[in-house]
Amino acid sequence: MQITRIKIENFRSIKASEFITTDFNIFVGQNNCGKTNFFEAVEFFFNGVGRGTNVNDLKFKRVATNEILVEIEFSGAVNGANNMQHVANKTKIETALDGSDKVVFQRTSTNPTKRTMFVNGIMVTPGTGFDAALNDFLPKFEYISTKQYYDAVAKYSKTTPIGIMLSGVLNTILQSNQQYRQFQEKFIELFEHDDSEIKAEFETIGEKVKLHLEKQFPDTTKVKFEVSAPIFDDLLKSFSTSIDDGVETSAEEKGDGMQRALMLAIIQAYADFRKENDDLGKSFLFFIDEAELHLHPTAQRNLKNVLHLLSQDTDQVFINTHSSVFVADNCENQSILKVEKTSGETEIIISSDLDKPYVIFELLGGSPSDLLLPKNFLIVEGQSEFELLTRVIKRFYSDRPAIQIVKANGDIDQAERSINAIEKVYSPLNTSIYQNKLIMMLDQPSAQTSGGVQAFRQTYRHLDENSQIFILHLRDIEQCYSDQVCATYTNWRKTQADLDETNLRGEKIITGRKKRQLAKHVGENITQEQFENDLNVCYSALNRCWSLAF
Repeated sequence: MQITRIKIENFRSIKASEFITTDFNIFVGQNNCGKTNFFEAVEFFFNGVGRGTNVNDLKFKRVATNEILVEIEFSGAVNGANNMQHVANKTKIETALDGSDKVVFQRTSTNPTKRTMFVNGIMVTPGTGFDAALNDFLPKFEYISTKQYYDAVAKYSKTTPIGIMLSGVLNTILQSNQQYRQFQEKFIELFEHDDSEIKAEFETIGEKVKLHLEKQFPDTTKVKFEVSAPIFDDLLKSFSTSIDDGVETSAEEKGDGMQRALMLAIIQAYADFRKENDDLGKSFLFFIDEAELHLHPTAQRNLKNVLHLLSQDTDQVFINTHSSVFVADNCENQSILKVEKTSGETEIIISSDLDKPYVIFELLGGSPSDLLLPKNFLIVEGQSEFELLTRVIKRFYSDRPAIQIVKANGDIDQAERSINAIEKVYSPLNTSIYQNKLIMMLDQPSAQTSGGVQAFRQTYRHLDENSQIFILHLRDIEQCYSDQVCATYTNWRKTQADLDETNLRGEKIITGRKKRQLAKHVGENITQEQFENDLNVCYSALNRCWSLAF
């Protein structure tokens, strides 16, 4: 049984987000964008509110009236119910499912101790004791957070993965081991038989202690010392783990990277052990926060391969990462989800293969010198052009050569730095391989910026001579959009007056964020004919970029 869809509302920085999932899910984004908040929202679904936590502290912007909703859809429900070992719980779940292979569960802040079940869109009320049955039915949730250390899973206790494994293995061995049975018989002979010398000595000591004790407490009639049979759980508390990676030492003496990898390996072995024993056939959900923490890029790639193998059976893997290594390689049934935060609100967006270069670009630090051999570059003014063109390319021109779009952030000096960086990083034999290939697309300069643009074009005259520079006929891309009436944005095309309009505080009404949202909307809804006719400069720049591409 696996998760197929997740919906979250009003949890920490996530106001509203809904997306589908696959077997192997990689979440990428900058620091403090909300990746861990997503993982904690899923943890809230499985475990409720943690001890000592006020549920209002988990709400979006900590507004008490906001209601948290975490809704998760599972597929393979019939198989999940079939694999349940507890007969009574199995009957409750099968009755509630009524043959449906998909099921939806919700947990809310209004009633955080209970989850609600929906089958075919209809709420099911299965009765008392259902939450225990539900925990037996759902996949096993394993969350490895960045706050979790090696000791949390590798030190022995009855609740840690290593403790559960060792106890289970030991009990299995002892039940059928001849030497252990002989040990039990010898222990009884030494410490419990009536003719045991050790038992007699203990009784003598007990009598002497009683004589001294009854002087203070006259009612004392007996003091008895006994040796109880050893509990092997107690013996395991002093066990240690050593690793030989050329030098055999205890795990505690290894580096952070080795300890992190060992912790993940223990969790994986724990899953295998549970499936082979009590949880036969039960699927696992691995949520791993910054799986690459402390690992060298080669070790990161190896870890990704191991975790992907884990997801190819019945398990599902969710990874938060800052690592370009985790994003770069394609794997079967892999999803990349980009996590962004704007004005304190987290968005989670499924990315395609065409988005991957941009995701890696940002993970590497957002510098053109970090990019690795695209077919060509297109340098644009800013975020609006980037959002529009990446969507248009994905929808209409995915068969064209792969190009990298670089944002100059509305700054001619930044555009020049981008060109210099591109030329520097790809300059074998002191000759840039992109010098006569990259394309620039600029807005029509204003009176204030025209001097800088002219100076730039004088410095890089080859751009004009080789038709590598394109200039819009208006000052902003928003003025070039199709004249399309829109319920959300009134009209796609904006006038200069629209873009210059301010409120009473002197702030622009159409902010950079609104321009970005409009660009996304236009990119997702414009027709190919509208784009090629109304945004003909953009189309010409793309065509030239493709024609010069390697």
